[in-house]
Amino acid sequence: MPSHASLVGEYLRARRDLTQPEDVGLPREPNRRVRGLRREEVATLAGISAEYYLRLEQGRDHQPSDQVVLCLGRALALDEVAVAYLRRLARPPFGPRRRGRSAADEPAIQRLLARRSDIPAFVVDDRLDVVASNALAAALSPSMQVGANRLLRMFTEVDRDTYPDWHRRAQEMVAVLRMRADPEDPRIQDLVGRLSIGDGTFADMWARHEVHVYTSGTCIEQVEPFGSMEFEWEDLVMPGHDGLTVNLLYAPPGSPGAAVLAYLTEVIAVGAGPLGAGPREG
Repeated sequence: MPSHASLVGEYLRARRDLTQPEDVGLPREPNRRVRGLRREEVATLAGISAEYYLRLEQGRDHQPSDQVVLCLGRALALDEVAVAYLRRLARPPFGPRRRGRSAADEPAIQRLLARRSDIPAFVVDDRLDVVASNALAAALSPSMQVGANRLLRMFTEVDRDTYPDWHRRAQEMVAVLRMRADPEDPRIQDLVGRLSIGDGTFADMWARHEVHVYTSGTCIEQVEPFGSMEFEWEDLVMPGHDGLTVNLLYAPPGSPGAAVLAYLTEVIAVGAGPLGAGPREG
C-alpha cells in the first residue's frame, strides 16, 4: 500500500508533466524537450528549493506545510478543488475513514428516499457504489439499483454508445472518483486495478490525476425499452453520513423523459410486473 508521502510525489509528478510553461507565465524556449515543467521551474515558482521539491516528488518528505501546499498549487496552476486534494494527500485525517452500517439500514436515508418517490433518487458512496435507491430509480436503470457502480457502468459498451461526448464524461467521472475516494480503501484499489488492467482508456485517464467536484448537470440514461433519455441531475451531500451523496434526476415537462417517468410511476403505484410496450397516450 503506498504511503501518503509517495502519493503526494506521484500527484506532483503527474501534474508537473501536464502543466505547460504558458499555463504559469513562463516562456517556451525553442527545442524544449520536457513534456511539462522542469522540477527546477516548479520549485522556483513555489518559492522552495529544488532539493526540497525533489524530496517531495520522491516521497521523502512526509508532511509539507499548508503554506507549501498552497505555493505548489499556484506553481502548478491548480484550482481550489485540486489544492484541497493535494492538501488531503499531504495531511491526511488521523486514522482510516469510519464506515457505518449499510445505507439501506439507515432510517434517515430511507425516509429521504421515500419522500422523493415522485423522482428517481439514489444514494452513492465515495466509491460511486449505489447503496440505496427508491423504486423509481431502480425501475429507470440497472445502474441506479443497489449494488451497481456508476463508474463501472460508464466504462461499459452501453454508456460508450449512449454518450456522444463519452470521453469527456468518463474523464469527469474518473476525476470525481479520485477526489472522493480514500486511496487506502481496498475496494478502491480493487476497482481501479480491475479497470486499469481491462481498459487502457481508463488507465490513461487515471494517470492524469485530475480531480473535480460536480453538483449538477445533465446525464443520458439508457431506459429499456424506450431508448436513450436525457435528464437533469443534482447531487446533494448528506450531513452526518460520511462519503454519501443523494442523486436526484429531473425531466423537463413535456419531454420524453417526463413521459417515461410518469409511466414508471404508474406501474409502480399499481404494482405491475414487467414493463409494457411504452407510455400510455393521453
